[in-house]
Amino acid sequence: EAFRARVKVATLDPFHGYKNAIDDQLQDAIAVVDAFHLVKLGGHAVDEVRRRVQQETLGHRGRSGDPLYGIRTILRAGVEHLTERQHERLARAIAADERHDEVHIAWQAGQELRSVFHQKNPAEGRRIAGKVIASFPSCPIAEIARLGRTLKQWREPFLAYFTTAGANNGGTEAINGLI
Repeated sequence: EAFRARVKVATLDPFHGYKNAIDDQLQDAIAVVDAFHLVKLGGHAVDEVRRRVQQETLGHRGRSGDPLYGIRTILRAGVEHLTERQHERLARAIAADERHDEVHIAWQAGQELRSVFHQKNPAEGRRIAGKVIASFPSCPIAEIARLGRTLKQWREPFLAYFTTAGANNGGTEAINGLI
């Protein structure tokens, strides 16, 4: 009981079982959803859009030589890490078919979510996070709308990142990864 009373911040994956445990056992702790997992959810939504559009436009899963399949790793990277050549490849793949615009919009949404955690000022990150939470659920792209509903469900633990000096469970994840 004494140990639990000293816990002020608890970071977690966006899984309700973890949130319920924190609420039940660490009532005074602030729950914070880990940034890595939120960015991962965004990347997963972009991947889902790319695969769906690939299937709709060509009638099969991605193959070597298919425009969207060729940019799958580019779509997972942060925009700030892309080279000029990668930007060009992305632009060519999107321009190959007007139906690829949906993938580009999803990618931009994923990048906006990612940018929340790369702001120098926590207030700016929180502002962008609020914009993401407000706008994504109404996105006409189903996968981004679903991501938005998830982020809206996790609003308080998401925004708590900005009031806890960027609390995260990176150290724990690293150790678990090594194990």
